[in-house]
Amino acid sequence: MTDAKHATLPRWSWIAPVLGVAGAAAALGLGIHGGLLAVVILAVLIGAVLACVHHAETIAHRIGEPYGALVLAIAVTIVEVSLIVTLMLAGGHDAETLARDSVFAAFMIATTGITGACLLVSGIRFGEANFQARGASATLSVLATLAVLTLVLPNYTVNSVGPSFSPAQLTFVAVVSLLLYMTFLFVQTVRHRGDFLGVDIETGHIEARPTNRQALQAAALLLVGLVAVVALAKSLAPTLDRLVGEFGAPPAAAGVVIAALVMLPEGLSALRATRANRLQIALNLALGSALATISLTIPGVALASFVLGVPLVLGIGPEEIVLLMLTLLISAITLVTGRATILQGAVHLTIFAVFLLLSAIP
Repeated sequence: MTDAKHATLPRWSWIAPVLGVAGAAAALGLGIHGGLLAVVILAVLIGAVLACVHHAETIAHRIGEPYGALVLAIAVTIVEVSLIVTLMLAGGHDAETLARDSVFAAFMIATTGITGACLLVSGIRFGEANFQARGASATLSVLATLAVLTLVLPNYTVNSVGPSFSPAQLTFVAVVSLLLYMTFLFVQTVRHRGDFLGVDIETGHIEARPTNRQALQAAALLLVGLVAVVALAKSLAPTLDRLVGEFGAPPAAAGVVIAALVMLPEGLSALRATRANRLQIALNLALGSALATISLTIPGVALASFVLGVPLVLGIGPEEIVLLMLTLLISAITLVTGRATILQGAVHLTIFAVFLLLSAIP
């Protein structure tokens, strides 16, 4: 079976990163004046993000599963960390809580929005969703541990003022996050790789892969795209901060916008996999993205906080803690059996709708 999608790199996939770099250079040099120009820059930014994920998907398709979902998750996380650090450096309202809001939003989008949509679509199209319970449960256990350690525990420490870690605590948590994620990667890709493979892969379903040359081209364009995303985000930072203030939106809204922007393409990839009856890949993308976001974003912003002297607040509020615990509980119930119907999808999407409501109206 030939996968025409990756036969050649689409023209838009190399035009978008180049256009992104050019647009960023112009915006940073001349500044953004007026709403129309901001909309144009935002469109270029979205195009660059889509191109980044497309090239990551091309590389992923070349190296196979579960490495493919891993490449996508890490690529998206790099984009998110770049956006967060860039906006933190730009200052503005509640810059110290931006990382927390973005990480929590990414967690909720992945575990309730993307996962719920995939379960619902799979249930509608195929009646019952089947996946590897052992792999999904293993991912969830690591995700739950890191989510509580990084987003809940800071509220109850006494060595620092406010919901934040002391420098020693933050360093320890950042190192533990990286070590636990590296252990998970070893389990996912080496020791228990079969727990993360879908039925279609295990039974020998094979698709034509991109060539080495196409994969290298995609890797080069991915790097260009990441540079464009960071530069465009920096140029849009003042505009985003001003809009949040003008519309009276809560500070967490900026974090939700960042998370939604970088995770939308990955969500679309997960839905495409679901429609092709490859729910395991979709769950690898959704849960793996949430795990990579926490495991890599927290150390990244911690390092930026130390080096640049930017304060960092990680503890979420009572409402967010309730949503996080409810999400972890429902996810555990959903994933423990390896089978799900439209009901589980509807439950996850209901929690996601509540999250969006509270993000707009606390």
